Amino acid sequence: MTVAAPVPAPDHTADTPPVISMRDVSKYFDDFQALKSVSFDVQKGERVVVCGPSGSGKSTLIRCINRLEAHEAGEIMVEGTTLDDTRASLDQIRGAVGMVFQQFNLFPHLTVLQNLTLGPRRVLGLSEEEARKRAMTYLERVQIPDQAEKFPRQLSGGQQQRVAIARSLCMEPRIMLFDEPTSALDPEMIAEVLEVMTELADSGMTMIVVTHEMGFARRVADRMVFMDKGEIVETGTPEAFFTAPKSQRCATFLQQILNH
Repeated sequence: MTVAAPVPAPDHTADTPPVISMRDVSKYFDDFQALKSVSFDVQKGERVVVCGPSGSGKSTLIRCINRLEAHEAGEIMVEGTTLDDTRASLDQIRGAVGMVFQQFNLFPHLTVLQNLTLGPRRVLGLSEEEARKRAMTYLERVQIPDQAEKFPRQLSGGQQQRVAIARSLCMEPRIMLFDEPTSALDPEMIAEVLEVMTELADSGMTMIVVTHEMGFARRVADRMVFMDKGEIVETGTPEAFFTAPKSQRCATFLQQILNH
């Protein structure tokens, strides 16, 4: 893969508004409170890795950012737009935010190329030729242009996840959310997906990544966020997070996952 020179990490001390802002956000599933008054900011170009034990609220956190889950209390803003149930709000925010899931969520009856061109044609109004050209550009970027005419079932899990990343990039989002993108992959396929994500991070894309891949987090993250029981317990630089966790909960989690 041809990797561009890494874009310098953003200056998070600068007086610029965050591209994502969450204030006192709470989310319930019936009687279970998945998020408990969470406040969280992400700056343009920042790469944030969110980790924590199963059921800690990590996936719910990022799914609330593009309204895949509706929060019951608090405020979420993306690029200055307040997220609510109006069509204008949802369209604007979902146009800015791409998402890659644990399961690849590809349409099995469509070819790889058709999976990639569907959104740009229907949502962005691109012509078939424009959509195809864009799709091939991003398939090149994730190193599988030769798979364009195949169906998802003909691909390995790692290839399918790279198609899913390319599909999100075809909408040209400014923010990317990743919800444990390697958890459904065999170990030998994880590296190829993490390589694509690292290249994307080096290009300067704003990213929030929910993952237990701590090697990737050390290399790529500007900031680590540790969640437990619906709360953000600790944040810090990767160096501080891995070498001197502030809370016992975080220290115990790291000991368990790094020794696994």
